[in-house]
Amino acid sequence: MTNILMIEDDAEYASLLSDFLAKYNLKVTNYEDPYLGLSAGIEKYDLLILDLTLPNMDGLEVCREVVSKYDIPIIISSARSDLSDKVLGLQLGADDYLPKPYDPQEMYARIISLLRRYKKVHNNEEPTSDLVLNETQEEITLHAEPLALTPAEYVVLRLLIKNRNSTVSKEQILYDSEVFEYGTDGSLAVIINRLRKKLGDEVSIKTVRGVGYRLLS
Repeated sequence: MTNILMIEDDAEYASLLSDFLAKYNLKVTNYEDPYLGLSAGIEKYDLLILDLTLPNMDGLEVCREVVSKYDIPIIISSARSDLSDKVLGLQLGADDYLPKPYDPQEMYARIISLLRRYKKVHNNEEPTSDLVLNETQEEITLHAEPLALTPAEYVVLRLLIKNRNSTVSKEQILYDSEVFEYGTDGSLAVIINRLRKKLGDEVSIKTVRGVGYRLLS
């Protein structure tokens, strides 16, 4: 069974969606209080459905907190129609944004599509290079040798490794860490070029024109 965590303060709305998804063997556990949701053992869930208008804590802050600590796909579900909320939510690391009201069937379709893509990325073929990320030690090794990286280089390469063989947008990279608080496309291009030199020919960072970069290894 797929376990879904929902943080939604509208109990009736959450109940209706939970009952619908249960028909497809998707179990939803909802928390109206975002603080309770954050302490619910997020690592045991397969996906998070997150509202933005929550008591005591804005949903965007919840999104930021979850992305910084957990590896879980996130669908933001909100009645807030401000485009900036959608853009910021996606920049913070949410995978999808579904405005309310919506048909539960559409949410189901989005969940299945996202879980399929997420599984494909994380269960992809074994890396063909010896490029390894160790987040605990904040270290990246190549052929078991630590790479000498600046903080900005580490942030960029870490994100590319976590999304290996998938395109990562420039915006996602720039907003990933405080090291890019005043970053630009130009400064990012410089970092990418430095990384290419340090990685050599075995690991390729491909430029996806007009979008971002993809790590091929």
